[in-house]
Amino acid sequence: MPTTPTDHRLAALAPALESAGQAHLIPWCEGLEASARDRLLDQLAELDLPLLARLSGGGGDESAASGDLEPPETVDATDAAALERRAAGEAMLAAGKVAAFTVAGGQGTRLGWNGPKGTFPSTIVTGKPLFRVFAEQILATQDRFAPSEPIPWYVMTSPANDADTQAFFRDNNRFGLAPGQVFFLVQGTMPSVDFEGRVLLESPDSLCLNPDGHGGSLRALRRSGALEEMTARGIEQISYFQVDNPLVRILDPLFLGFHAADPRSSGEMSGKMVAKRDAGEKVGVFCRRGGRTTVVEYSDLPKELAEASDAQGRLRFRAGNIAVHAISVDFAMRLTEEGAEIGLPFHRAIKKVPHLDLATGAIVAPAEPNAIKFETFVFDAMPLAKRALVMETSRLEEFAPIKNATGEDSAESSRQAQSDRAASWLEARGVKVARHADGHAAARIEIEPRTALCAADLATRPLPDRIDPGSEVVI
Repeated sequence: MPTTPTDHRLAALAPALESAGQAHLIPWCEGLEASARDRLLDQLAELDLPLLARLSGGGGDESAASGDLEPPETVDATDAAALERRAAGEAMLAAGKVAAFTVAGGQGTRLGWNGPKGTFPSTIVTGKPLFRVFAEQILATQDRFAPSEPIPWYVMTSPANDADTQAFFRDNNRFGLAPGQVFFLVQGTMPSVDFEGRVLLESPDSLCLNPDGHGGSLRALRRSGALEEMTARGIEQISYFQVDNPLVRILDPLFLGFHAADPRSSGEMSGKMVAKRDAGEKVGVFCRRGGRTTVVEYSDLPKELAEASDAQGRLRFRAGNIAVHAISVDFAMRLTEEGAEIGLPFHRAIKKVPHLDLATGAIVAPAEPNAIKFETFVFDAMPLAKRALVMETSRLEEFAPIKNATGEDSAESSRQAQSDRAASWLEARGVKVARHADGHAAARIEIEPRTALCAADLATRPLPDRIDPGSEVVI
């Protein structure tokens, strides 16, 4: 039988597959018909096989979480330099030097929502989707600082939700943003492997692929050409945030000013923190190790450190990471340039992964964890910065994520937090707001981003004298 181009492709790839411990895929590919083989070879050709061999062999990049950990140094809004830093951040926004960047690859499955998480109706009265909340913040920031060009917004999707996300933006006319202002890029993937390091298949012509973690956002920016485009636009700083937090201040001049203009920061990467609710809260913690700022995942922080108290009776390791960062374009370029010796470590997660049994051709749904997934975390870039700054902010003001269907960090808890923040802003302007005995706002109150981005923005707005229990108010 004459050889085909598909045969030549497989023959060319076979030595690399063998060297990477993936020889089991060669006879499987040989048994596929040409079009199916081509589809599988397309995926295999995209793999970094030497990296996969190192990770699968137990030579993972991740570093141990334990070590000589200390709490980080932090700054906050009461810092003596705050006014000067805010002015610096405002100047950056006015000069068009900042881009917004949303990591939005997740689906709303855990919320019982059939669609990308960014399409979830998040606000307490009007039910605005998360994407609209962020778009209105961008528009409000433009209204205030009047940059010469619209503030660009980069949205990282995943292979699973890219088409639906882009369709949602089209159907909503980009929420009022200008044509060409929103840019989409797709998150990378990594294959799942079994405990012997062999790549798993989800179907005869497709690998078991999973998103490569939010750390893959930097590689996605580079791979898509977004970093080069930012440079051409004169963008110097990236305002990074994840899609699930409707209270996030996505273009915060105070934070940007501390990040880019404070001598305690190298201007490469900074992060925001809130005080942890308690030792068991499932957020990563900013720490210092070896003179560098880093983040330790809650599951990796030793129990005795997680529960330790300081002289004031507060948690010693209280600096909860809320996944809000400022990252310089130059720093992102250096981390992702081809052949760079620096990069983000991969972490290994043991999971249950349905897969194709190559011996029988049947799909196996494992009852126990059977595979390893690899992912990177964006906060692992912080120790690579010369000086990484951590700014403390208020949970009430900036952190009410929607992660769970019920309980903590659910849509219900987030909407109550939104109403509580709105109540505090109104009370700061002299409005009497009804509250329950537990301190929560007794009304459903929503302040739209284009009305106010902070309490001070309400100073010139007409406001009611009081808000009664059980009422619904949109301002």
